[in-house]
Amino acid sequence: LKPTGRERTMWRGWWVLACVASLADGAFYLPGVAPKSYKTREKVPLFVNKVTSTKTQLPYAYYDLPFCKPKRPKAASENLGEVLEGDMIKSSLYEIEMKVPDGCKILCKKNHNKVEMKLFRSMIDDEYRIDWIVDNLPGAMKNEQYGYVTRGFPIGFSIAPPLENMKPKHYLYNHVRIVLSYNEDPEQFSGSRIVGLQIIPFSINHMWDRLEDFSEATTTLSTCNEMNPAVNDPGNFQSIEEADEVVYTYDVKWIPSDLTWSNRWDVYLLGNPDDEIHYFSIVNSLMIVLFLTGVVAMIMLRTLRRDISTYNEMQTLEEAQEESGWKLVHGDVFRAPECSPMLLSVLAGTGVQIFAMALSTMMFAMLGFLSPANRGGLLTALLLLFVFMGSFAGYYAARLYKLFGGKEWKRNTVLTATLFPGVVFVVFLFLNTLLYSEGASSAVPFSTLCALILLWFGISLPLVLIGSYFGFKKETFEVPVRTNVIARHIPEQMWYTHPLFAIALGGILPFGAVCIELFFIMSALWLHQIYYVFGFLMIVLFILMATCAEITIVMCYFQLCNEDYRWWWRSFLSSGSAALYLFLYAVWYFASKLEIQGFVSSSLYFGYMLIISVVFFLLTGCIGFWACFWFVRKIYGAIKVD
Repeated sequence: LKPTGRERTMWRGWWVLACVASLADGAFYLPGVAPKSYKTREKVPLFVNKVTSTKTQLPYAYYDLPFCKPKRPKAASENLGEVLEGDMIKSSLYEIEMKVPDGCKILCKKNHNKVEMKLFRSMIDDEYRIDWIVDNLPGAMKNEQYGYVTRGFPIGFSIAPPLENMKPKHYLYNHVRIVLSYNEDPEQFSGSRIVGLQIIPFSINHMWDRLEDFSEATTTLSTCNEMNPAVNDPGNFQSIEEADEVVYTYDVKWIPSDLTWSNRWDVYLLGNPDDEIHYFSIVNSLMIVLFLTGVVAMIMLRTLRRDISTYNEMQTLEEAQEESGWKLVHGDVFRAPECSPMLLSVLAGTGVQIFAMALSTMMFAMLGFLSPANRGGLLTALLLLFVFMGSFAGYYAARLYKLFGGKEWKRNTVLTATLFPGVVFVVFLFLNTLLYSEGASSAVPFSTLCALILLWFGISLPLVLIGSYFGFKKETFEVPVRTNVIARHIPEQMWYTHPLFAIALGGILPFGAVCIELFFIMSALWLHQIYYVFGFLMIVLFILMATCAEITIVMCYFQLCNEDYRWWWRSFLSSGSAALYLFLYAVWYFASKLEIQGFVSSSLYFGYMLIISVVFFLLTGCIGFWACFWFVRKIYGAIKVD
């Protein structure tokens, strides 16, 4: 595949940006976000978001539960990624003032009926955690033993009964201690900046003087007050087994800290795997690449050079008739595939679009634009970059289809713009219907669906049309040999050269190159951890590219040596079969690492993993296909053909 001067300039620019991005530190904060400095006694808003569970994967809005609620909660503005992730950020009744501590302040008193108590017990059994936000920091609980934090805090807890035939007792966390860390540096800025948010929950069956009327402002609790801090007393937990009234209270504690504002997210990343594991992943992948590179180098430098020199030195007709190997199929090697050449061109073009999206996303992430502080930023970037890269899909699909001698260019263009997005949209719509049936906050509203359709048909489709127009206007890919009118007979193949065996074998090494890093990505997706080692991920992407290209070239060479010229589809499917192993890995991860229960939750998991597997199939298949196309053009351009 020989790019033009303009294409070389464009891709060279991308590579320069990638090199610059590789120098960027993975802990960069979001550029362009100014820190907020608070004056003493200035109000600090606390926002409530959602409750999440790794067991159900169904997030719900905080106010879907019968907690204390303002009359009209104010909703925060959310980007596309936040809506798709199910964020429901709203104001709360909690009153916090900068550097002003509060002790056992009453939030409200709620009379919970049996239905509400049953909902609480169900949420506790499903291990739901509450997500709060202060100054764009998520609330977290600190593990003092291991020194890391976990985002959110549980709704309550249950205690196993002493006897097997008894039910467990459930208790509600109705008191929270909000511990806020702040940093001051008069030489750099005025005021104070919040650098930490820790939540310590308590379960307290509050007591007060029942002879007086209850008031949030005047009632003094005997179980905790400013002089008597809250404690967890096993004999006085707030039970939720029966209908009861519950008093919700909170403490506010301020702690000075030397931690700077730019490093305040570091504590959330400490719970993630150490860099040593990622280095092991990189070394493991590099060993695979070095092995493949050695095999390819041996083929290119020794076998191919010998073949080419032998073919070019043949002088007599008898010698030419006795030749064997890949030169024999020179008149058929560029013959258009018999099966669905249009579909192959569409998949190859869509793969280029996904590759451009992945590379661009990595660079933005490494430059700090997709830090955890930018909620929903990663998902928003993936969607927008995929849409804006539509011209790549149209251009390369059109050029390949033109090489195959296709005439239905309109159908090819429309299929390129609609096939992959259409499949994803149908699966997404089915899953969204399931989410609506469960009332989950991640159910996408109709307005957002309209926005997604507008992105698809309003931006992506026109860009694909533009790319396709220039692709068809461009000259056809030059091939070094002519194609014979009559197709050559393919000799009978051995069992190990069967297409299914070769395709299944071709995906093992590309998957092996990424399987260790894949574990951390899966944990971030389904165990609600933060993944922010994009520097490692960028290296893994390059290793994946090299592995896909090299394994496909090796498989293609052996196929051509067996005088089988049907390499078009096999080159795409050989490296693309890594997606099958990815989905099988997802099945293993579901069975061994997750505790997901229920039809809807399981459908969500396998539905989204199916979409991810299809994306991975197009990405790896595209890399293998274009690498093989370059290889075939290169070797047949090096021999003399009469």
